[in-house]
Amino acid sequence: MKKIPSFTIDHNRLLRGIYVSRKDQVGGEVVTTFDIRMKEPNREPALHNGALHTIEHLAATYLRNDAEWKDRIVYWGPMGCLTGNYLLIRGDYESADIVELMQRTFRFVAEFEGEIPGCAAKDCGNYLLHDLPMARLESRRYLDEVLMQIKQENLVYPV
Repeated sequence: MKKIPSFTIDHNRLLRGIYVSRKDQVGGEVVTTFDIRMKEPNREPALHNGALHTIEHLAATYLRNDAEWKDRIVYWGPMGCLTGNYLLIRGDYESADIVELMQRTFRFVAEFEGEIPGCAAKDCGNYLLHDLPMARLESRRYLDEVLMQIKQENLVYPV
């Protein structure tokens, strides 16, 4: 079987950042899939399940309510390897196009206080698996160390 493109990226050289994972034609429109990489694969501990689940709830809620982008957001969700998230946006975009959006999103998560949206048994399939303090810590770290000082090497997959 042929490898899918995301398995051809050299994860041993991949840095934290924002990457265009793929672009697909859907109903005459382009959908851009972004790799929002919060951890260096195979070189630092992955995100804790509870933190990643909370980041998912908060970021998805934020993005789908963002005045500028909400009508273009298709999906936000965690990677199975627990090193980041996927963001699908309707439109043909490059990584640099969403840096400011990701800065706002991760600032929202890093500063969030209160009840996690959708964190009730009737709203979520695993409502007990949340960790707001760790979600805030991981989001602050990604915001400060990567998003606020993003470089070209954090925007383009290594070759």
